[in-house]
Amino acid sequence: MTLNSYDLVVIGGGPAGTTGAELAADFQKRVALVERRASLGGAGINTGTIPSKTLRETALALSGWRSRKLYGVDLSLRRDATINEFTYHRNDVMADERQRIENRLERDHVERFQGTASFVDPHTIRVAGADGSDVLLRGDKILIATGSSPWHPPEFPFEDDRVYDSDELLQITDIPKRLIVIGGGVIGSEYASTFAAMGTEVHLVDGRDVLLPFLDGEVSRALAGAMTASGVKIHWKERAVQCDVSQPGVVTVQLTSGLRLACDAVLVCAGRSSNTAELNLAAAGITPGPRNLIPVDAQGRSSTPHIYAAGDVVGPPALAATGILQARVAMSHAFDEPLKRSMTRVLPTGIYTIPEVSMVGDTEEALKSQGVDYVVGRARYVDNVRGHIMGDDAGFLKLLFRRADMRLLGAHVLGEHATELVHIGLIAMLTESDASLFRCTCFNYPTLGDLYKYATFDAFRQRDAG
Repeated sequence: MTLNSYDLVVIGGGPAGTTGAELAADFQKRVALVERRASLGGAGINTGTIPSKTLRETALALSGWRSRKLYGVDLSLRRDATINEFTYHRNDVMADERQRIENRLERDHVERFQGTASFVDPHTIRVAGADGSDVLLRGDKILIATGSSPWHPPEFPFEDDRVYDSDELLQITDIPKRLIVIGGGVIGSEYASTFAAMGTEVHLVDGRDVLLPFLDGEVSRALAGAMTASGVKIHWKERAVQCDVSQPGVVTVQLTSGLRLACDAVLVCAGRSSNTAELNLAAAGITPGPRNLIPVDAQGRSSTPHIYAAGDVVGPPALAATGILQARVAMSHAFDEPLKRSMTRVLPTGIYTIPEVSMVGDTEEALKSQGVDYVVGRARYVDNVRGHIMGDDAGFLKLLFRRADMRLLGAHVLGEHATELVHIGLIAMLTESDASLFRCTCFNYPTLGDLYKYATFDAFRQRDAG
């Protein structure tokens, strides 16, 4: 069997893997990329980030959700949308993004291998093709970016075609009339919002008594209120103990309280596990952690120094954006390049619920626990001309400043375009700016960016009054 040698072998063709491969090729390294699927993109393109967000946008368009507050304007379909209408744009976006990735890899002369990768020794990878072929690849450096898969709790019969995990949901053939979502994490909350916008009766079951507890408490409560107002029925402090699929046409889920919910489909969002089971990590000298996570240091190195890992396979925050950044840090370190030698100290979080939520920096709860004396400034979308034009009467921006020097410590947004708007706060925090930045900035008018100025004015009023 021929042994092919490379400067870098990448295992996994998702956002982290393709980014690492492209960057190493930019460093003039010989690179091989192994992906078990025929399609590149990983969860980012095929089952997660891009398709779920595209479905969200389609739901908003088909339902006329954005026009509901624009009096006299009704842009809804006034009829039931078909599954083809719901998924057409998603499929188009996914195909275009895959093609862009393939074009970049071809341009950079990255050699691609399709098959299941496993370690033979710390430098050698066997690629088992679906046709029975075997290829051996030797890498001076190796990047593991195999992503993650939904975890399947045993009480759910996933073999039934009405019980879905978050990957399988994208293959639905009908829009359910009634949907039960198990787990109020990011993925569960996003899909609950999307299907509620389409008119589906949605029940969201969560074992906690607060939605997305890593959020600022005020924002979390506002999001829960907005989702409830849009029709999502949230069942707090409940867990599913049984899922009965014995009756034709109906699935029944029993909760810890004894409540029984009937539906057409169940979506289980119970966390994810890293895709490392088939890698034979022991041959590479690596011992995985809980849920098969690969432990790494700040530069992405595993316990075997020439083997790096990035993306979902290393655990939280498990976002496409952070996975891409992790891959850049890892490859810059691996090849001693100065491009990106450490993770950015401030990272944003974007949640594509309806309405959107985004945050960067500390929450009020975190500042209180740290004993930091802070000032809060708020500005509502409804008091901003652009927000009023959009018809968003629930959105707001919340800024947290350190009282002593009015340095920005956190920015939190709920409302349309929140995931874009938060970047102004992100840049301010990266540059260690204080409130004077927003007071002296001239924002376009009318724009949501102007919320930063008025939230800052509010913070000064609160400080001077207190």
